[in-house]
Amino acid sequence: MAAPLIELDALGPNGPFRARKRLTVTDVTGVPVAELSLVPKLFVTRAMKALRDAESLPAAERIAKLAAAGRIFAEEVIDGLTFEQYETTVARVSGVPLSVVRDATAAIVDSAEKSGWAAYQAQPAGAVSDWRDRATLDGSAVWTRKGSVFAVHAAGNHPGPHSLWLEALALGYRIAVRPSRREPFTPHRLITALRAAGFGADQVVLLPTDHDAADEVLAQADLGLVYGGDDVVKKYAGSNVLPQGPGRSKILVTADTDWRDHLDTIVDSISHQGGVACINATTVLVDGDPGPLAEAIAERLAAIPSLPPEDEKAVLAVQPTESARAIERYLLARAAGTNAWLGGDGVVEELGDGSAVLRPAVHQLDRPDAEQAGIELSFPCVWVAPWTPEAGIGPLRHSLVLTVLTEDDRLVDRLLDEPTISNVYRGDHPTYWIRPGVPHDGYLGEFLMRTKTVIRD
Repeated sequence: MAAPLIELDALGPNGPFRARKRLTVTDVTGVPVAELSLVPKLFVTRAMKALRDAESLPAAERIAKLAAAGRIFAEEVIDGLTFEQYETTVARVSGVPLSVVRDATAAIVDSAEKSGWAAYQAQPAGAVSDWRDRATLDGSAVWTRKGSVFAVHAAGNHPGPHSLWLEALALGYRIAVRPSRREPFTPHRLITALRAAGFGADQVVLLPTDHDAADEVLAQADLGLVYGGDDVVKKYAGSNVLPQGPGRSKILVTADTDWRDHLDTIVDSISHQGGVACINATTVLVDGDPGPLAEAIAERLAAIPSLPPEDEKAVLAVQPTESARAIERYLLARAAGTNAWLGGDGVVEELGDGSAVLRPAVHQLDRPDAEQAGIELSFPCVWVAPWTPEAGIGPLRHSLVLTVLTEDDRLVDRLLDEPTISNVYRGDHPTYWIRPGVPHDGYLGEFLMRTKTVIRD
């Protein structure tokens, strides 16, 4: 007998709402797991108005309730699921390995506990956070919100990004989250926990919608955050919506460094978290012959087993077979003409239940600026290319993270000065390194806040 479907209601300003229109959420094998309520445009409009009409909680209350929500998220039964059952469900539905889900949910709990500190790391040193601060008696900058309502179009390829928007809540924004249809469980559980911790239904809402109503969530907010590909980045660039696109994270090994001493870090940067994250390395550049390094990477990645996502030992992401085959066809077409050390004949390994593992791929390029070096896929797919000092930093541009293995201080200076490189890790640090309090792609607070001068009697 099939297990009953999990009912994921919308979480509106008047409480949970079960819509007439519902979407069946399936796992990677095609088995139905949940029904997600899809709210109409009118519901969105009314919910966003309720957020706008509400008042934010005092800062100290927000911080305390966020920490409490983290504990509820991790410890209590929500939507009929224990924390362990929730994590297994996310793995089965998203195809992200269970170990990766656990790391991501631990990061969400950590962010909830530390968001009151982490969010304010972006505050300028010359500003205060409250106009009542004694500094304003003589005149001071005060760090204030640019608006009151923040909308999030959530990603579905990984639970981790849900740790970021908690900072907006810590700063006093009221939040509307449109969950991904692929993985709505994490935002539903998190917002339920936030409400149980004391955030009112007019402070944070979950608005699952179809595509017709999706833009209304952003249109009715003061500021927004969206995840997607290059098309999303282009669409929202320069607007009141902050796009989070491909990371195209890279590793550079210069001639004064032996890559053999750092092979563990290089391979781990490519395969950690199943290779699904924007902070996984997708391109490795080496000053010298890239062949030996490509061969060594391929040998390591080839040894990773193919397992269902809920398996304790799973490392690689899983997708429905049809979706996996589509990614494989795209890769093979774009990789034509490269030297394939791994995955040249395909990357799909079917598990026999309607799902398939995306196996790693390693391709060697003949120049650092080859078109393929800019291709990022949602599994361990890496392009290994030659680099020389004469090539300069051009091939390194547009990187969310760049790990540089070098003794050249001047090169590091140039990389830090390059505006399209968001983060520079010098030495034996994997591209996926991150912790609360340091910027991911700049501080979110840089986008959400501004300073105003205040002087008072």
